[in-house]
Amino acid sequence: MGRGDLTHEEWARLKPHLPKSGKRGGRWAGHRRVINGILYRLRTGVPWRDLPVRFGPWKTVYERHRRWSADGTWEGIFAAVLANADAEGRIDWSMVSVDSTSCRAHQHAPGARRKPPRVPGRRTPRQHRPDEGLGRSRGGLTCKIHLAGEGGRRPLVLLITPGQWGDAPQLIPVMERIRVGRPSDGRPRTRPDHLGGDKAYSSRRNRRYLRRRQIKHSNPEPKNQRANRQARGSKGGRPVGFDKTIYKRRNEVERTINALKNSRAVATRFDKRGYIFHGTVTVASIRLWLRP
Repeated sequence: MGRGDLTHEEWARLKPHLPKSGKRGGRWAGHRRVINGILYRLRTGVPWRDLPVRFGPWKTVYERHRRWSADGTWEGIFAAVLANADAEGRIDWSMVSVDSTSCRAHQHAPGARRKPPRVPGRRTPRQHRPDEGLGRSRGGLTCKIHLAGEGGRRPLVLLITPGQWGDAPQLIPVMERIRVGRPSDGRPRTRPDHLGGDKAYSSRRNRRYLRRRQIKHSNPEPKNQRANRQARGSKGGRPVGFDKTIYKRRNEVERTINALKNSRAVATRFDKRGYIFHGTVTVASIRLWLRP
């Protein structure tokens, strides 16, 4: 077992959720070695062709990661790992925070073909974006990871957008993606006990959405919004409720982002296709949940 490989405990948690073989030619033989190769590339950021030979042919490792990113296998594994963790009481629902982080795109990241990619069955990958999740800023090409993190400093949901996209419009799409299944086949959990976010998520639309879903939240109100509300008098509505004590826990989502960016392939985007980069970040999230 090499540095960064799955431990026996992590493999025991992951193995029940992997696709079964059952197809001719033993197509999915050697899951553990291939996944260790994917984790090695995730941790180091090396080109796929430079993977050590102990992981087998680099093309096999890359193709499995690409296929599982395209057909939603990584997302299904992530959902299963979350459901397992929730059944064991390892998800801290008392405070879920939303935030985003920008990832600089490597010079090899742009340049994907304009023709939409296809997966077996002539389908478009689930997380495919026509813009490939790349946007221009003063620093060059960037993409942005929007996420919701639980109190244990691990991600619950991910969303990839171009780097220049704002945070406030992405709050609702991020919250709509929170669906943690339950082993009793009941309705999945979609609401945290409390939601935290910085000033970037303060908007009347977001607050109406959270009130409609009866989600308690602590989002500070920017000075300009407070001044506009006060200038409107009684038409401006009541002052925004804000709990300073629970808001101090918002650093948990920032520490979650730091844990994700410990992987070099997340901190710097090397993938040309947006759906493959989404799979890369999903693998990093799965690894955080597999650890004790």
